[in-house]
Amino acid sequence: MNIYLPILYKLAIGLIALIIQINIMGKGNLAPSNALDQVQNYVLGGIIGGTIYSDTITVFQFMVVLIMWTLLVMILKFLKEHSRLAKAVIDGQPVNVIENGRIDAGKVILAGLSASDLMFKLREQNIYDVSKVKRAVLEQNGQLTLIEYGDQSPKYPIIYDGQANMEVLDAIDQDVDWLLVQVQKQGYTNIRSIFVGEYIEGQIRLTPYDQTDLNTKIRLKK
Repeated sequence: MNIYLPILYKLAIGLIALIIQINIMGKGNLAPSNALDQVQNYVLGGIIGGTIYSDTITVFQFMVVLIMWTLLVMILKFLKEHSRLAKAVIDGQPVNVIENGRIDAGKVILAGLSASDLMFKLREQNIYDVSKVKRAVLEQNGQLTLIEYGDQSPKYPIIYDGQANMEVLDAIDQDVDWLLVQVQKQGYTNIRSIFVGEYIEGQIRLTPYDQTDLNTKIRLKK
């Protein structure tokens, strides 16, 4: 019976580590939407599965490895949420595969898609005529985001995690300076103070990190 105790301890520790990581890192791990979440799940599964039945790796060593991996993932998440360069390196960048009704075949191929794959993704969004698409962006998670001609509300945020979304700004023919002015008009100091910014029918709706500021503004409007 004693020979199974280390396995039991490792199973218990691995289960607890998995629960803690999911709750600390966010529920995105349950449905990965970027490369880091995918790799985190793969490596964590490999660490747990590869050490449970190994007699050469002690329970203490197993715990140390789990702690090291958790810290590394937390550092990477912090970096990508506060640095555009780090986010681009870790998660990759969106790719414009359609611009002004024309498919960029080179970018489609570099993104690992075939013509059949691209057209299937378009049909999923009820698009059967490419010429009606002003811009199509292949996101980091493989999903296709579309802006059609006449569509005044891009289907993805103009600000996310305190960073300006250059793809949306290009789509509406604006720049970061214009966006900063719009943010300041609503009483915020800079773009970094905004958690999410939506561009809806020519208007910008902002959700700041500090909800106290948002609640105060709502009361003042009333």
